[in-house]
Amino acid sequence: MPIDFTLTPEQEQIQKTTRDFARNTLKPIVEEAWQEPDPQKAFVMTKPAYEEAYKAGFAMCFLPEEYGGSGLSNVDYLIAAEEISTVDPGFATTLLVNGLALLPILWFGTEEQKEKWLKMATSGEKSSWLAGWAVSEPPGAPGGTANFDHPGKHPVGIQTVAEHDPANGEYVINGEKYWPTNCGGWDLQGADVIVAIVRVDKSKGGSEGLGVAIIPRGTEGLRFRQPLRTVGQFLDQNNWFEIHNARIPEENVFAVGDGDLVIQKAFTWSGPAAGASAVGNARAAYEWALDWCKTYTAGSDKPIINYQNVGYLLTDIATKIEAARYLSWKGAHYLDTHEGEGHALGAMAKIYAGEVLKEAVWQCMQVVGINSVDLANPLEKHMRESLIFPLYDTGNMGMQRRKVWGVIADENYDSTTFMNNKPLRYKKSMEGYGAVAGKGVE
Repeated sequence: MPIDFTLTPEQEQIQKTTRDFARNTLKPIVEEAWQEPDPQKAFVMTKPAYEEAYKAGFAMCFLPEEYGGSGLSNVDYLIAAEEISTVDPGFATTLLVNGLALLPILWFGTEEQKEKWLKMATSGEKSSWLAGWAVSEPPGAPGGTANFDHPGKHPVGIQTVAEHDPANGEYVINGEKYWPTNCGGWDLQGADVIVAIVRVDKSKGGSEGLGVAIIPRGTEGLRFRQPLRTVGQFLDQNNWFEIHNARIPEENVFAVGDGDLVIQKAFTWSGPAAGASAVGNARAAYEWALDWCKTYTAGSDKPIINYQNVGYLLTDIATKIEAARYLSWKGAHYLDTHEGEGHALGAMAKIYAGEVLKEAVWQCMQVVGINSVDLANPLEKHMRESLIFPLYDTGNMGMQRRKVWGVIADENYDSTTFMNNKPLRYKKSMEGYGAVAGKGVE
């Protein structure tokens, strides 16, 4: 059983490089940007750090070398994501969303689309180059996104519609997107490219009627509102934008009828990365709390690390961090081994890490006590950040748990699949669980 958690020399270098970047380049910017109340201004303040990350290869490191990326494995990427997230998981999300937007083109796009858009992203001509990933939509009745695979026709499920205009060789898009990251760009005039999930057939449900649209910056008909101000991960630009009769060439649309599978695979890829980001945030809180407990006496004659209740809580926190890290690494390793097909395990990593480590940050606050809510100390920020993990990147109580449910409910599911690292191909028949509200037991 060749299990070895020892980092290779190359991985040690990734860790060192990203740690140096996070502590020396990113941290001073984050400390200032978090004081800015305007979410767009705060996001723009991170642009110098983003440009340095781009030049260092972090922003597009998940893309293969043949398209200009660094070709990092998923495990390699998680090592980098954890280090950046110790300083600011919101900034880490800015980088992560480049992958959510561009990897679907790699997985489902045509060779022409890959050559054009992936190489444009990695060309180096513009170190602020940014990709937006637009799935989520405004709440309403109907509204929202979690039940994108609902079998009902429009307007249930995804409501942003792309109608084919074959006479002009175009698709015409109308709708709204709410929450997507990076889409507004640095100037609220749009990211360099937005990759959006759209309804390509209003008469079909979510497992048949969705596709993906590539919307370039400068496309007419897009109106960006001021980004949403959030309780945590404040430096992640969360957009609300409207699309009115935006026309794109038909060659900019792909995965017609399979947009649901694009959503599932993209958020499978990001699951372990979100888990690693949660680990980074919790680790930063733990390291600060541990140092505090080794020096703070609470009026006693010895630091509080010498008291049993403090020692036990810190032990629990350390255990949760290690467990969440290794589950995230396993999820990433599975994706590396099986061509990105690891839908249930990727979701498990995201669910477990986000929920367990939110509690770990709270425990850090408990051992520090009332001083943890002093804004001069960092735990308040870490707590705010931790609240986001169970809710973002397809919520744990929505899409992520439903994805696992669909896999384990399949008649051919083998409960030893992940234990033995056996392949498991995700199928459309695994979708739809929980998307239709039940009427109860009669």
